[in-house]
Amino acid sequence: MRSTVILALLPRLTAHYTEAPLTCDTGLRLRGLSAICQVLTELAATQTRHRSGAQRTVSGEADMDNSGKEKEALALIAEAEKKVKSSTSFFGTLFGGSSKVEEACEMYARAANMFKMAKNWSAAGNAFSQAARLHLQLQSKHDAATNFIDAGNAFKKADPQEAINCLNRAIEIYTDMGRFTIAAKHHISIAEIYETELVDIDKAIAHYEQAADYYKGEESNSSANKCLLKVATYAAQLEQYQKAIEIYEQVGTHAMDSTLLKYSAKEHFFKAALCHFCVDMLNAKLALQKYEEMFPAFSDSRECKLVKKLLDAYEEQNIEAYTDSVKEYDTISRLDQWLTTMLLRIKKTIEGEESDLR
Repeated sequence: MRSTVILALLPRLTAHYTEAPLTCDTGLRLRGLSAICQVLTELAATQTRHRSGAQRTVSGEADMDNSGKEKEALALIAEAEKKVKSSTSFFGTLFGGSSKVEEACEMYARAANMFKMAKNWSAAGNAFSQAARLHLQLQSKHDAATNFIDAGNAFKKADPQEAINCLNRAIEIYTDMGRFTIAAKHHISIAEIYETELVDIDKAIAHYEQAADYYKGEESNSSANKCLLKVATYAAQLEQYQKAIEIYEQVGTHAMDSTLLKYSAKEHFFKAALCHFCVDMLNAKLALQKYEEMFPAFSDSRECKLVKKLLDAYEEQNIEAYTDSVKEYDTISRLDQWLTTMLLRIKKTIEGEESDLR
């Protein structure tokens, strides 16, 4: 209230002291302006204290709210455990044991969601896992798989390996039910965890390949090819060139027969040619001829022209011509990390042969 009154009076006070006639006592004018500055300083300090106090209050309320959610979740878990124990007793089995287990499932799921709100991801994952196991007891396979997926998603934020374990349990259930498309989707999720969190590329490749197999079995060829292209990308980086070549040629052949995907075929043949080049220059030359015969539109592409220039530079052992050709291509089509890696590997083979000749 006081600050509001001061703010209302400040313009009038300022005008009074700044617009006073020059005959007015100078000392009085200065003292008045000094008083105004002091009031402004005090007001700014008060507002800063109020703001910081409000922020601390909000932060404290959030912590208290999270703590409350966790307590509520723990109470639900304790109640769920009692329900499970009573369902296994002699009288429990006689009088609605399965209904008590169903109630326990709901309680575990509610507790898991409470833990999620409190951002306690491990506890949320454990609660979802417990609900999934109880659903399996009840032969509710779909609900069990759903809860294992929820557990996996929670564990992703706290324990990647446990997330993989839960997703694998869900995949087992889905494949047993014949739900291969959903199983493939979760194999991709596991592959992504191995890519980003655990950095195990060999295992990521294995899961992408499994996903591709399931998609193919369900005639989802587009999804299968996406997975296979991930495999090819990593296979080439690991210098498993033959494996990468087979995939790029397979996907490229499929693309050139499709009106919608025809444009992407040149990219797949381009990458296959670079993989051949990494193995042997003569292989690359023969492969390029084959791709031009299979897909005549490839001959006019910038990708095909680049490979031809690189082959000429290689034959002439001309590093400058090789580098200039790559730079020219890069000005129009930016090179990604994969292409840069492959082109550098080929360049090193030219440099190696140059040094051998010397």
